[in-house]
Amino acid sequence: MPESVLTTPQAKLLDGKAIAARIRQNVALEVSSLTAAGKPIQLVTVLVGNSPAARVYAGNQAKTCRELGIGYSLRELPEDISQQQLNAVLQCLAADHNVTGIMVQLPLPPHLNTQETQYGIDVIKDVEGVNPANIGHVVYGHSIIAPCTAAAVVEMIASTGISLTGKEVVVVGASRIAGKPTALLLTEMQATVTLCHIHTRDLPSHSRNADIVVVAVGKPGLITGQHIKPGAMVIDVGINRIQVPGPDGRMIHRTVGDVDFASVSPLAGWLSPVPGGVGPVTVAMLLRNTVRAAKLVHGIEKPF
Repeated sequence: MPESVLTTPQAKLLDGKAIAARIRQNVALEVSSLTAAGKPIQLVTVLVGNSPAARVYAGNQAKTCRELGIGYSLRELPEDISQQQLNAVLQCLAADHNVTGIMVQLPLPPHLNTQETQYGIDVIKDVEGVNPANIGHVVYGHSIIAPCTAAAVVEMIASTGISLTGKEVVVVGASRIAGKPTALLLTEMQATVTLCHIHTRDLPSHSRNADIVVVAVGKPGLITGQHIKPGAMVIDVGINRIQVPGPDGRMIHRTVGDVDFASVSPLAGWLSPVPGGVGPVTVAMLLRNTVRAAKLVHGIEKPF
């Protein structure tokens, strides 16, 4: 396959599940090697309150970690915990040499400050790469631990064999943990990146010139066929729950992305589906980051 982006309408789906499976295999090998060398991995997830959805997610994390040989524990905290108390918990986890990775389940209760909480996560144990310091290091091209979603986008592009050097990339969505880090990582890989956001005028005039379009907004159907040029790669980061009529006429829930699949798939060269695209790869990058954090804690790798 040539390195250049395909120029004929021939959409190929980016199979996030297959990409994630390859990453997980490599993670399992690294975990086994670290454990055999007496360098265990211990991930601690902090859950504030009693969110059923967060609890299910934590249960899935525990199952995945067990499958790969990663130690896992859930630290449950009361919903009325103060910011000062939560910060103290994170400080204790940072000082605990038996803990090699830390993550905090979102959303937090309204009285807690998400950014302050993320800032309190130890930089080298921050497996999600959400500490503002870790996001900031992306600017300098030597991220300690890269944000999971941005790293997943880069991984999906790399899986196609297409070089980013000199490519025109449009990132739609300027969030702090998805759009902006993605734009920075792609810039570091020598792509020419345009970052669009809610105030961008005439979005199609930007996106139709792009070899690669990455959309991370959280708005179903935002990107349609009119937004892309034939053969472009489209990476859909959005995850949205919508209601649609089922076969019997009753309304059912579906998970969709920010891309209108029906109008984009006949035009795109590559297209990531939702579900089954960026989502599984993001989870796999969390696991890869968990190994990276353990290597940093044990002194096997250096932050820079």
